[in-house]
Amino acid sequence: MERYSQEVDELDKTLLNELQVDCRISNVELGRRVNLSPPAIHARIKRLEALGYITHYTAVVDREKVGYDLLCFISVTLQQHQLQYVEKFRTAVQQMPEVLECHFMTGEYDYLLKVVVRSRKDLERFLMDVLTPIPGIARISTSVVLTEIKHTMIVALD
Repeated sequence: MERYSQEVDELDKTLLNELQVDCRISNVELGRRVNLSPPAIHARIKRLEALGYITHYTAVVDREKVGYDLLCFISVTLQQHQLQYVEKFRTAVQQMPEVLECHFMTGEYDYLLKVVVRSRKDLERFLMDVLTPIPGIARISTSVVLTEIKHTMIVALD
C-alpha cells in the first residue's frame, strides 16, 4: 500500500474513479471536473498507464443481448499438482473463448472458471468436449447462475 500512495495522489485517484465509470470521457470534460487543463490530464493518464494502474480499455458487452444466455461458475480440481498438468490446464483455459475468468484458488477446488455459453446444449458441449478432455482433471462442479445480482468492474478507490 505504501507504493500506491507514493505513486498516485488524490487527483490521480479521482481520475481513476472517473475513468472506471466512463473510459470514453474526454480530457476536456475530465479537466473541467478536476480543474486541470486537457494536456495535464493527458499526461497524468499516460503516467497512470505507464505505472500499470490502467491496464487497458474495453467496452462491456451485454452477454444476453449477444446470445449468451447462461452464465456459469465451474470449479475444477486437478488429480495432481505436477507442473506439467498445471501448465496444460492453464494453457488450455486461455484458449477457450467461453471462459471469461479463471482463478487459481485455495480451498476445496483448485480453479474457478467464469463461463458464458448460449444454451444448456452448449454448456454440455463445453463440459464434455472442451473441458473434460484436458489431462489431469479429477473433478468438475458446475453451477448455473439464475440471477446476476451485481456485476461491476469498478474497483473502489479511497
